[in-house]
Amino acid sequence: MFTLQRHLDHMGKESKMANGPPLSTVTRSLSLLDVLHPNQFEGKSFDPEILEETEEHFYRGAPPEWLNFHISEQAELDGTGSPFIKRDGYDKLEKQIHKLRKHPGISTVKLFHQPGCGGTTLAMKVLWDFRKTLRSAVLTGSTSDITKVAEEVVHLFTAGSQGDQKTVLLLVNGVQVLEDLQVSIMRTIANQKIVTRMPVVVLLCCIREDADLKSDDVFLQEVLSDSEKKNFNDKKAELNRQYGDKCKRFHGFNIMQSNFSVAYIREACSAFQTIKETGIQEKTLLAAFLSLLNAYVPDSYLLESQCLDVFEHANYSHRDISLEDMLDDLSHLIITIQQGGSEKRVRMAHPLIAQCCTELMADAGVTRSDTAKHLLTCLCRNKVPRTLAAFIKYMLTKRRPKEKGREENPIHPTEMKEEIDSFSRLILHIQTKEDNSQCISLLGMATNMFDRNPFFPQALARFHCIVLRDYDQAEMWAKEAKHRDPKNSVVADTLGQVHKNRLKNLRRLAQPEGILALALKAIRAFEDEERLAEDEVGTNVKRNGYFHDSRFFNSRGMFGFLQVCNLVYDLLVRQNPTWRGVLTKKVSLGSALPSLGDHSLLRFNGLINRLRDGVEKKCAFLDGYLTYSKPEIRKDDPEYISRETSACYKKYVGDSTSSHLKEKGADLIQKLKLKQAVTTTGVLSFLDRECTESDLKEITALWEEICLHKDPDTARVNNIFAHIMLRNMGAPESDCKHLTAFKQEMVLTDKPEDHMLALLLHWPTDNEDTCILDLSAMIKRTQDLYKQAYAKHFCTRYLRPLFFIGKGQELNRIVHRKVLEGSARQGDWETMQDWSDEKIFQDPWVKKRLLKVQGEIREYKVFATVDGKEIEVVANLRNSLWRKRKVSFYLGFTIKGPVAFAIQTETADTKAELLSEMDSSKQCGLLKFGACGDEMDATDLTKLKPEVNRVDEVQTFSLQSDAGNYECSVSGLRWVCKEEVSFKYKFLSWEEHMRSPVCKDYMPAGPLMDITVTSGQIEEVHLPHRVFIDRNSTFSGQFAVLHVDPCCDVVEEVAKVTSSHIKFLQPTFPPRGVMIRKMAGIPFYYDVLIYKTNKEFLTLDVYVVPRDSALQEEVEENPKSSGSILILNPGPDKSMQMGEHVSLTTDQADAIIQPSARELRYESLFFEVLIRNADSDFTLRLQSGKDILWTCTIHKGDYQNQSAEH
Repeated sequence: MFTLQRHLDHMGKESKMANGPPLSTVTRSLSLLDVLHPNQFEGKSFDPEILEETEEHFYRGAPPEWLNFHISEQAELDGTGSPFIKRDGYDKLEKQIHKLRKHPGISTVKLFHQPGCGGTTLAMKVLWDFRKTLRSAVLTGSTSDITKVAEEVVHLFTAGSQGDQKTVLLLVNGVQVLEDLQVSIMRTIANQKIVTRMPVVVLLCCIREDADLKSDDVFLQEVLSDSEKKNFNDKKAELNRQYGDKCKRFHGFNIMQSNFSVAYIREACSAFQTIKETGIQEKTLLAAFLSLLNAYVPDSYLLESQCLDVFEHANYSHRDISLEDMLDDLSHLIITIQQGGSEKRVRMAHPLIAQCCTELMADAGVTRSDTAKHLLTCLCRNKVPRTLAAFIKYMLTKRRPKEKGREENPIHPTEMKEEIDSFSRLILHIQTKEDNSQCISLLGMATNMFDRNPFFPQALARFHCIVLRDYDQAEMWAKEAKHRDPKNSVVADTLGQVHKNRLKNLRRLAQPEGILALALKAIRAFEDEERLAEDEVGTNVKRNGYFHDSRFFNSRGMFGFLQVCNLVYDLLVRQNPTWRGVLTKKVSLGSALPSLGDHSLLRFNGLINRLRDGVEKKCAFLDGYLTYSKPEIRKDDPEYISRETSACYKKYVGDSTSSHLKEKGADLIQKLKLKQAVTTTGVLSFLDRECTESDLKEITALWEEICLHKDPDTARVNNIFAHIMLRNMGAPESDCKHLTAFKQEMVLTDKPEDHMLALLLHWPTDNEDTCILDLSAMIKRTQDLYKQAYAKHFCTRYLRPLFFIGKGQELNRIVHRKVLEGSARQGDWETMQDWSDEKIFQDPWVKKRLLKVQGEIREYKVFATVDGKEIEVVANLRNSLWRKRKVSFYLGFTIKGPVAFAIQTETADTKAELLSEMDSSKQCGLLKFGACGDEMDATDLTKLKPEVNRVDEVQTFSLQSDAGNYECSVSGLRWVCKEEVSFKYKFLSWEEHMRSPVCKDYMPAGPLMDITVTSGQIEEVHLPHRVFIDRNSTFSGQFAVLHVDPCCDVVEEVAKVTSSHIKFLQPTFPPRGVMIRKMAGIPFYYDVLIYKTNKEFLTLDVYVVPRDSALQEEVEENPKSSGSILILNPGPDKSMQMGEHVSLTTDQADAIIQPSARELRYESLFFEVLIRNADSDFTLRLQSGKDILWTCTIHKGDYQNQSAEH
């Protein structure tokens, strides 16, 4: 068959950049990227047979080659063919990429798709169309060395020279490497000291699943839209004219054209319906192998040599007969692909064909398990190629995410079901469509054939344990898996889980000896797993046939230990309450034996003596593990982990004092243990555990008292942290007696928590004295102590921000993360938990609470400016470090030190806002947010009428003024200038922006305006709002301003609110509009527009419209175009409350008014008034209940003898 690489080798020519140096020199060294050149194939001629073969192969179901897009493009230019079909997601992808070209650094676009829906084709089409403006490439090589991938991407970005930068558009399949790839690219850019003048790379990520979809993501499904159906039908007619009967074999195209028709697929696979009559022949067996692989393993295939091996016992020699001829009537279902000089790969034409053939085989009596076993027997007898071994491992052991998310576990309700299936999809299908014995048989065969692979016996052990509850067999296979990979902690976990499940499912009347014997085996297994996990970190671990430097720490052994301890406690104490004292070491096992009645239990004395201490140690670790970190920036640990950890601690440690605690202050320590606050981590986790204020007050007092007895340095730190937590709970301020001594003496232990506290207390603000600490040295010391204490276990996890620097003094300015998250609970809670987009900092309440810090970005690092010195801190989002610039940000603190959040380029607006915040914090410690003031006296204003221009239905309003104070007569926009200025503005629609997540808690409160200054400088701009405000208003602090950035919508804090406007000093001019937080009862100003229509009877169209020029302009369009006449009337002189229901009434008896009532919103409301025999004056009223909001008399002359020119 033809391949693109073969053709290029044949041509022997290099591709050149359209405008620049040749790319061939650069791309020759790029072994991991398939680079699409900007002038690919231009000026080249092709053998028509090669072109036809390439097209046929694509339509049959082969992945597209770059040549396919060239052929289609040329046919369209020549007028001999229609354009290449683009599925509906194309436009959205294209717009996203154009938008991201304005972003610095690295950006990601995600394309989710079901297999066989054209996702890869769509992605490649996007790359093809961007090839001249971006450097398009596909990541085709191994990602085992992610640093090498990053180096090649950067090399392509610079084309070997820093003077020839161009953004790379890189197609990546899957999401597994995205985060590591972005970090590696940034590190490579920084190490090479490259100054970027544009985005480095846009990663187009192609994902074969639909999990974790966001509003910006594109998702292709097995269904066509009406426009797609039309395009496919037109193309089908074209292909029929061009290829005739060959089109019947174009299954890849036809399945999509038929809208993924089940009938078409079954008809294509009809040869499999005769298997009962014809029997299983070699060709059928090969097709069954390919179908099973392709149905359950994405991108799987068999090599041509492996396919020929299936026919080795047939009566003909495959030297003389091609594979296609051997397949005979099944050949049209199978395609062959060749990449470069590699061996040909064979697979089914479409995943749905593979699934259908597998089903038809099963219907004919050849089950999935039969086919899988035949595949193992036929193709895995000798040395198995690595790729086939990987496909089989995936097919039999890969567990996929559940389709319906998490559910409660019916066997053990305190746990949650895992978010992934218990077994691979094939095993689950065999279990439901066949029986459990076939699952066991198949996994057993794989275990025997792949005698060094630990994952087949591991799956076998799990099946015996979870499904059959045959714990003896499960234990045997779990031990076999561990024997095959004795240093793998994840494999070792299975043995512990088997013992734990056996213990969990013991009968209630099980004897203590049996319970403890099982517990001992489970605990030994989990402790062994924990030891292996410790040894793994930082060593080379083999995964998928490759060795990787392991940074992941497996904590399941620790948690498994605690789960077993929970079970032991519940099972034993339920039988005899005496066990409570024994397990908590309040009494010894020996002294309790008479009441327990079984002296043989003494052999478990060693186990029992170490349970409490083990629980205390592991709970302390997990407390820090969960408080200081989480799995990913977007993902939290399952809630049941902290719940069960806390429950275990209370049972063993919190409820009683161990008999060996005799030292001074032991009673105080035990009280703290009861509150789970005996460590600094315990104190810091208090808000995460949502404990009461009284609990926290007691903890504060206990630590204060402990300062007098033992370890005063640690006790003092914990006491101060407890005071901080109390302030964050909103408790009344109390005297922190040890604060001054701590700040003056600075006696710090070698714990990162102490140094974090020192940084929090000494970080200066403008209203404090010069910092006495060397902040850079303190930060470095904190980071070093973090590495010693936590880095080994936390290295792959996201470090949670614990505190932020807020406005205020002393302890009041230290704001806990939970307080910020709690402020946003009325919004999207999950969004606020996701620190990857930092949307929480757009919340006006959060902005009001926190203090901004000034700084600078350079050399891909961020520095805070403190006392004229630059202090390097860490950025929460490294992608914000691309451009050198002055910035401001919020300062958070993790256990590793200070972190910059919501980094924002410093502009005139942000600088003025920052100075305002600093000034306010000096006066009272808190910014008075949204206070009314600086009202511009209307008598000092000059009203100007704008010049109106209309282009393509868009009105632009132009204004020019000398120095002075002005107001636009149309929009109410006000401005102050010290020189002559010219500017123009236009109204924008709120509709698109109100769907943005950042705006979901707001509604418009004025027009959205796009202002462009054409000459001069405006000192102040006052955006109009339509909310009624007086001195008694309580909601002036609920205002915000939408800032429409080219890349995203941003909600800005409001500095000054007047009764009619929002004030900005030294403004910049992206589109802006005033919003207010959604709540009932906000009073708005409305106008009433009345139009007399041209209908037979007197018909009035009445619009109740917010006093917003943009909305009124929209309303006026329709009546004007239809010849309706405006009846002038005095507008309402009182405000109306948003959300209240209003009705329009009249004193005209025969009047019909529709609708009867409407709810007031920030949009126009429409009423129609029909009066058949109008011949006199009448009155219209707008009312809410009995409250009259507006009244107007319509005179007879208003609706008679008028014309459209009136």
